[in-house]
Amino acid sequence: MSDSRPEAYEQALDQFVKLWGDMASAWGINKTMSQIHALLYAESHPLDTDEIMEKLQISRGNANMNLRRLSDWELIHKVSLPGSRKDYYAAETDVWKIVSTIIRERQQREIAPIRKNLEQCIETLEKGGLPDEESQEFKVRIENYMEFLEMFERFTDALLPYINKKNLGFLKQLVKLVEVKESLKGKKKDG
Repeated sequence: MSDSRPEAYEQALDQFVKLWGDMASAWGINKTMSQIHALLYAESHPLDTDEIMEKLQISRGNANMNLRRLSDWELIHKVSLPGSRKDYYAAETDVWKIVSTIIRERQQREIAPIRKNLEQCIETLEKGGLPDEESQEFKVRIENYMEFLEMFERFTDALLPYINKKNLGFLKQLVKLVEVKESLKGKKKDG
């Protein structure tokens, strides 16, 4: 990292890394993982583990574990620099790909396990033979929730390939269509 950077740049970088880390919990990502990603995303050149540790004041183990996870998610990649035996890291800079990856990872880590647990709830209910109306209604409620989650997964799977900059026009039109529909719905309620 260059020591000759303007103070405003360093302040903005620190703010960006802190913001990214604070947003991490909303994304279902740990704070350090998010801060490492933010640092690498903001940097114009790859950083090695020592530089990351120094900048973020984290341990080598913490840095290595989170670098590996970011690599597994394909949000960062290793870079070799001529004349150096160290591993350097650079972040994916396509914000569309970053968001798509985070959505996909959250879906796999959160939605799929919820569906599986809901299936187990239904199995438990069915083992009891659903002898009363309350048990049957409860099963229907769980199935409705599972149906929603399945549709959400299908919607996400169908939409994720189109979340990229080249489809920005299409995405804007899709959002505008939904906004117009909602606006019309609101006018019907008022009228």
